[in-house]
Amino acid sequence: METHSNKNVNPSSLAAEPDARPNTTTSFNRTQFFVWIGVLVAGLALGLLKVEAIDKVANVIATIYTRLFQTLAVPTIALAVVTTLASFGKDRTVGRIFGRSVVYTLLTTLAAAIVGVVFYAVIRPGKLPAGLLLSYNGAVPENLKNFSLADHFLSVVPDNFLRPMLEGNVLSILLVAFAVGFAISRMPQNRGKEVLTHGLEGLQELLFILIRGLNWTLPLGILAFAEQLSAQASGGVMVDTIGKYVAVVICGNFVQILFVLPLFLLARGLNPLKVFRAMVPAVLMALFTKSSAATLPVTMQSAETRLGISPKISRFVLPLCTTINMNGCAAFIAVTSLFVLQNGGLSIDFATMVTWTVIAVIFAIGNAGVPMGCYFMTLSLMTGMGAPVAVMGIILPVYTIIDMIETAENVWSDSCVCAMTGHDLD
Repeated sequence: METHSNKNVNPSSLAAEPDARPNTTTSFNRTQFFVWIGVLVAGLALGLLKVEAIDKVANVIATIYTRLFQTLAVPTIALAVVTTLASFGKDRTVGRIFGRSVVYTLLTTLAAAIVGVVFYAVIRPGKLPAGLLLSYNGAVPENLKNFSLADHFLSVVPDNFLRPMLEGNVLSILLVAFAVGFAISRMPQNRGKEVLTHGLEGLQELLFILIRGLNWTLPLGILAFAEQLSAQASGGVMVDTIGKYVAVVICGNFVQILFVLPLFLLARGLNPLKVFRAMVPAVLMALFTKSSAATLPVTMQSAETRLGISPKISRFVLPLCTTINMNGCAAFIAVTSLFVLQNGGLSIDFATMVTWTVIAVIFAIGNAGVPMGCYFMTLSLMTGMGAPVAVMGIILPVYTIIDMIETAENVWSDSCVCAMTGHDLD
């Protein structure tokens, strides 16, 4: 990984102009690229060997990396929001950053949900056999079946300051961080406030030193994650009876990744290829960890040192987007809800598709950036409606692959929102 630099790169240098020369900070690192590709291929090859000892070692290494990034992600989210909002009283640009981030988030999330629903209308997955639903009736744990939407939203409100940190509840962490940040911004300008803000900024710099050290060893983690993916795929997790459903979800994700988000970047005068090359470490990390929250440290470092985004923007926009900018989740909620409801006997017409597109956007914004977050959110919705949640049990074996692609899409979208916001406010 490249070392962190305090010298910010002008985001406008990424504009899609043929003669524009990229800064050395954002130039393509061929050595790093080939190292990442090499460990990726090696990991996939190791998984195909189906050696139990290798699988166990890969699982241990992958678990270690996931836990380490999750450990760093929680304080990174909190400190990024607190330190940014603490300057709200003296820096009015924070309001503009927040406004641009929310607008781009809503637009990209809505686009993702629409793309997913359009594919659903075109491919039209059929109904599953009643006998298959009965055989999977117990595939979803009872405690998840009974988890209501009210429980989900109540879980966001913490009963103390430490619980969100200990549980890794991203929404609760953001709620507390927003409150603390605004409170600090309202404190009188005295020595107490100065010591507090300097202390928080020092802790933030300490975290980034730890993040850079962990990123330096990341190829080992990617090797393990790739081995896991290959071993699962060769084990035959795909279910033929829901092939069309899977095709809808995956096609929608790839159209959003390859066409819709690049069009957003082009509309703002940014070169999608340059932005993607800068953010590829974060996108690949998201693919294997299946957690945009755990990937946040990599996303922030890539945005600042490779894409040239000002830390003032990246350290506010990216933690915010990790929670509310869920392109892949919006598509999954919309498509999966329609699929489950269809198997429950509901007629899927145009009005139903429009309704669930809106619902998907709203609930995707409230989803947590953790593995299987979209699955649990959709399950909560379907349970509250009395829909056949056994369908969710049938989806579960293939959700690992879906979750990987969706998380990569979410982080790529976060990167695009950050790049567009940085470009607009430069």
